[in-house]
Amino acid sequence: MDADDLDRVVDELNAVGTRHAAAADSGRLQRWLERLLEADGSDLFLVAGSPAALRVNGRVMPIDANPLTAEEIEDIILPCLSEREREAWRRTHSVDLSLRTSSRRRFRVNVHRERGRPAVAVRALPSEVPRLAELGFSHPIDVLTRLARGLVLVCGPTGSGKTTTLAALVAEINRRERYHIITIEDPIEYEHRHEQSVVEQQEVGTDVIDFSSALRAALRQSPDVIVVGEMRDPETMRLALAAAETGHLVLTTLHATDPAAAVGRIVDGFPAERQGTVRQELAMALAAILVQGLLPRAQGSGRVPYAELLLASLGARQHIRKNQLQHLTQEITITRKLGSFSLEESLARLTETGIVERSAALLRAAYPEELEKLLG
Repeated sequence: MDADDLDRVVDELNAVGTRHAAAADSGRLQRWLERLLEADGSDLFLVAGSPAALRVNGRVMPIDANPLTAEEIEDIILPCLSEREREAWRRTHSVDLSLRTSSRRRFRVNVHRERGRPAVAVRALPSEVPRLAELGFSHPIDVLTRLARGLVLVCGPTGSGKTTTLAALVAEINRRERYHIITIEDPIEYEHRHEQSVVEQQEVGTDVIDFSSALRAALRQSPDVIVVGEMRDPETMRLALAAAETGHLVLTTLHATDPAAAVGRIVDGFPAERQGTVRQELAMALAAILVQGLLPRAQGSGRVPYAELLLASLGARQHIRKNQLQHLTQEITITRKLGSFSLEESLARLTETGIVERSAALLRAAYPEELEKLLG
């Protein structure tokens, strides 16, 4: 397939709104994705020098005997990229996209480079948005869907289920409230139907230029709820804070491992001379911080979330203003009646009910001695 043929295929894919592997080598991608679904796996990895591999129940295993070459990976993935995405790949050596196969299942794809060679990570997306109760949280988190306004941060490392949790929160609001919900995502991972609410989903690079410009425009579109897939830059953070302060419910994700780290991550995103003001704004705007991760189930397959939830109170706001973030943990205990719970409480409940192994829970605890006390 020459360059002209490749351009023609990409144009055709964009015209019908789906992306299918068009080159002969991309048929391998289709087969691997089918195997991923058959195994009920979460991820497919294509890395030069290694065979194609799946992640199933948290463990990575090869599904082919032959290591892939850099050229093979390019032949497999390039036909799946739009012109904009191929330009981003040439310019930045990194691109995110969503992929829909012939079976109508959707996948999130990240194309990147490692050791100067292309590599691909593909995440399988459920065909339906899961309900909150199906996610398996140890404590209820539906309190987040009943907040009238403010900034809600869903935090955790890559692969911790943040996007799934965010989608489930939106779906719960959609089923119950008559709201106008705007989501800004890169790429769109879960497709929401219009139920009680009207849900507009905007994809960066397709519907909007970037997060900040989309968020700025969203404020003029009379939203009740704004979902920002990820706060990546100071301007997006500034606009999200402003939206939360002016009466909107803003849901977003952030890479952080605890509430203090989440607050610090936002504040540190701004120049030093602005950080005092940002602390004041964040103290006013913050509604809740949910931090989560995933653990393998003790019995059977799959993983379950463990989490920590801080609902912002007067005390938490004061600690943020004074930059005394080390005291945020104690606010979880103080606001437990409102719905807050600690990481150790979450891990203890999952362990006591036999959902996760005690040893695995202790490895994830921020305070193992506290978890030991809770387990008795």
